[in-house]
Amino acid sequence: MYKIVASDLDGTLLTPEHHIAPYTRDVLQRLHAKGKHFVFATGRHHVDVSEIRKNVGIPAFMITSNGARVHDDANNVIFSRNVEPALVAALVEMVKKDESITIHIYRENDWLLSRVDEDLAKFHKESGFSFSVFDTENPPLEDIAKIFFIRHDHEYLVEYEKKFISLFGDKVSVAFSTPFCLEVMGSGVSKGEALEAVAKIKGFSLEDCIAFGDGMNDVEMLRMAQKGLIMESALPRVKEALPEHDVIGSNADESVARYLEKHLL
Repeated sequence: MYKIVASDLDGTLLTPEHHIAPYTRDVLQRLHAKGKHFVFATGRHHVDVSEIRKNVGIPAFMITSNGARVHDDANNVIFSRNVEPALVAALVEMVKKDESITIHIYRENDWLLSRVDEDLAKFHKESGFSFSVFDTENPPLEDIAKIFFIRHDHEYLVEYEKKFISLFGDKVSVAFSTPFCLEVMGSGVSKGEALEAVAKIKGFSLEDCIAFGDGMNDVEMLRMAQKGLIMESALPRVKEALPEHDVIGSNADESVARYLEKHLL
């Protein structure tokens, strides 16, 4: 029934240790052999995801930075939308004096932080993708796929979410990927819009798509796909936003792969 399978990575397809487990890799390879089209749909940077894709061993489109970039299976850019430079400058200016928050920027080919955070290495063991530090007094403004803010206090970040939406409105897209990571992309950017574009390129529609996710940055994709499945450990706001959607197991149990093996293989 479904020709295209799209899945988020962290909290969804990846294990809690942030890698692709052997069983999941096997299922994805069998899925590809059966003629299904797999799409990585994530907030991660495309450089990061391309290494994960290589390790899985299948050709696949990549929706990255929550839809701000889309690459085909040959790594060609087929969609790109940046955060406007003036908005990047304004966002950094708003947050730079708050020492409890780490500011992250995904530029075209690199990942920049306002301060060193070695704890992030655990997320990128499989790909080896790493960051460098930028000067908040002179931040990069061009070719910014997304800018995001990390603090381990969800309610604290919610106040910034409200400020960003109030000040910038539809000039930006704002979403939580995890309770502690608030992400800002360009206007109209979402995984759902990107998935629709990928489906059309492949000669299909959203009615041919099944999607998996666990974050608020997955909501549009889960809503727009013919079938959207929510992870057991998803944010409460995701389940509240999509009350009619089915909830499957956890990423610790490789529930995406188990669902795919049962229903598509």
